[in-house]
Amino acid sequence: MSKRAILVVDIQNEYFPDGALPLVGIEDAVANAAKVIASAREGGDLVVNIRHEAPGASIFVPGSKGVEIHSSVAPAEDEPVIVKNFPNSFRNTNLRDILDANGVTDVVVIGAMSHMCVDATTRAANDFGYATTTVHDACATGTSSSAA
Repeated sequence: MSKRAILVVDIQNEYFPDGALPLVGIEDAVANAAKVIASAREGGDLVVNIRHEAPGASIFVPGSKGVEIHSSVAPAEDEPVIVKNFPNSFRNTNLRDILDANGVTDVVVIGAMSHMCVDATTRAANDFGYATTTVHDACATGTSSSAA
């Protein structure tokens, strides 16, 4: 039997309409992400919350409102929150240690942005041997002009 974890990647205020980098369809994606998270919690799956910070940049500024995880998917008290500085959620974080310590074999990736952090995290999870699923309608990305 597999042990599953939900990786909630970068569902942060910065990506919403009042943030510095609003994404197309973020509200619908987050509504679906909230359903995935609720189902995972009910089923006893591990939920790992990941948020991006970019020290020295003009977005994702540490300590700003923009880096906070959006209230619609707020972490539960007992859930880990990982802060990352690269698109790959495994790079220079303890994500793999948390997954392995919990016997995780399968990961489900949801969040933002599909073409950056979701992609990098999904690829790394596969490289580490986790059976990986990305829930496309629980992810959001930018337009071609904002993705540049």
